[in-house]
Amino acid sequence: MTRVVFYKTNGYYYGFEEQGHAGYASEGEDIVCSALSAMTMLVINAIEVSFESTADYTIDEETAAIRLFAPAALPEANDERKRYAISGLIKAYYCQLCELEEEYHKYLSVTEVERTVR
Repeated sequence: MTRVVFYKTNGYYYGFEEQGHAGYASEGEDIVCSALSAMTMLVINAIEVSFESTADYTIDEETAAIRLFAPAALPEANDERKRYAISGLIKAYYCQLCELEEEYHKYLSVTEVERTVR
């Protein structure tokens, strides 16, 4: 099962962590894993390229662990437009995964956590 935890502070989504293989099917045939991979890379690339912002992320392909932290989405970030755009993008990813979880709940767990960044 893949577990995804989204982090937010004061209503702003600023990151997430994904862990584990979905296990829906064998490697190369797993549609849940494929969907997660595609959407995750879309979020990372959009932050870096479209919003010209920093996406602090790590990807461990062996363990299927991914971590993303987007400082520009935090309430104290200077660029309000980027903050809303990046936070909104991460929230949209959260909402999309919640919908995916409804159909594939044996393979995907999605939660959100209110956590202050220090």
